[in-house]
Amino acid sequence: MQRILFIEDDDDIRDNVVELLEAEGLTTLSASTGEEGLRLALESPPDLILCDITLPGMDGYAVIRAVSEYPQTEGVPFVFVSARAERADIRHGMNLGADDYITKPFARAELLETVRSRLAIRARRAGPERITPQPPEPRVVQSVSVSGVVPVEAASGALVVDRAMRELYAQARRVAQGDIAVLILGETGAGKELLAEELHYASPRAQKPFIAFNCAALSETLLESELFGHEKGSFTGAGQAQQGLLEAAHGGTVFLDEVGDVPMSTQVKLLRVLEEKKVMRVGSRTPRAIDIRIVSATNRDLESEIGKGTFRADLYYRLGGVTLSIPPLRERTAEILPLATRFLAAAAKSGGQKAPKIHADTIELLERYPWPGNVRELRNVMERACLLCADEILEPSHLPARLTESARASVPPAIPDAAPGAPGNPLDATKAALEAEMKRLERQRIIEAIAKCAGNQTQAAALLGISRRTLVTRLSELDLPRPRKKL
Repeated sequence: MQRILFIEDDDDIRDNVVELLEAEGLTTLSASTGEEGLRLALESPPDLILCDITLPGMDGYAVIRAVSEYPQTEGVPFVFVSARAERADIRHGMNLGADDYITKPFARAELLETVRSRLAIRARRAGPERITPQPPEPRVVQSVSVSGVVPVEAASGALVVDRAMRELYAQARRVAQGDIAVLILGETGAGKELLAEELHYASPRAQKPFIAFNCAALSETLLESELFGHEKGSFTGAGQAQQGLLEAAHGGTVFLDEVGDVPMSTQVKLLRVLEEKKVMRVGSRTPRAIDIRIVSATNRDLESEIGKGTFRADLYYRLGGVTLSIPPLRERTAEILPLATRFLAAAAKSGGQKAPKIHADTIELLERYPWPGNVRELRNVMERACLLCADEILEPSHLPARLTESARASVPPAIPDAAPGAPGNPLDATKAALEAEMKRLERQRIIEAIAKCAGNQTQAAALLGISRRTLVTRLSELDLPRPRKKL
């Protein structure tokens, strides 16, 4: 019989929860202090721990740290049940290793659903279920675990499964303890902002603001006004003084996305801010001291941009005190199913419907597709599929045609005997074929988006999840003509 340990200092809440869980056939132990709860957990390790944060003496944060240090309780699922519902509290709890967080007051159904799901995940950890197909029933995967690995939700809310991603997030949490500037590299839609949030919420600045800003979204004049602020009358339309984002984030973290698109004149001013820790509003002569951490991101090759004279080398070195590179989704296949399951569940919940199960053939298509748009494209695909699926099973027919076409594309087999770069090496042929296929798919996506938006580049860029400037750049690189908006 499965055992639950509930640590709560409120007698009424503790008694009611124990009664509820035991009525469900679950053996439930209870404790009113963290010390007593830890003793019970070590004496007879439970299958799940529910714990309040605010406790006399040893609080909930200390309890989760302690149980993770003992081998007999190290893998026990841990769920916080607390009235502390601030976002920072939730992220701090998840960052310490909690599996879930329930805020008080909670519904009985919510508590039971959380308990059942966490116990089910623990059971899969102990021995992953094997799903045996029995025709004519379709083969489905009901679990988000992959090869026995259960996704870990980071402080930022990101699902981290792939080993390289786990190492990346672990490195980010170490870097988060200092104030050094961080540059995040990765393709569009790969999850750079989530990694930036991880750096913030795992840092001592977690209680202060986290402000994300897309540097490619505004013209040069508006960009400077948004970043640095402005004084009244400093330009046409400046009816009153306004602080910029750098001031607003005082004590916290500023995430500058698409930093490679910052104009050269603004780069000079941004460099001065980083060096002097002061910001000068547009139209002002008085600098204002600020305390911020800068995390920036780009999908551009900044060293190449430096060679072209479009990006300052001194700013690059200042931004890249530590550089973190996010691998594209196609290189972390293990995360495709967990992410697809999460996006599908979220889409179904927002539509007031039950999330369908995913057919095994659908999963195969998802895992074989190269995902040029990365996680953002996967989210869009699953939201679309949820709308089209009226049954209990998500079939391949609910996916966009490009996924099926990609699966049909023939890729020459790789033969690892030849040295890379050697004439006629099949490894190079495989890489070239994959790159060509990705380029073709990206061209098709851009063409379709522009057609849907009747030639409006701004709307097409928004549909693709990129900035207008990035769209114009990709049109040039892919030899596509600049569209004209239809009247």
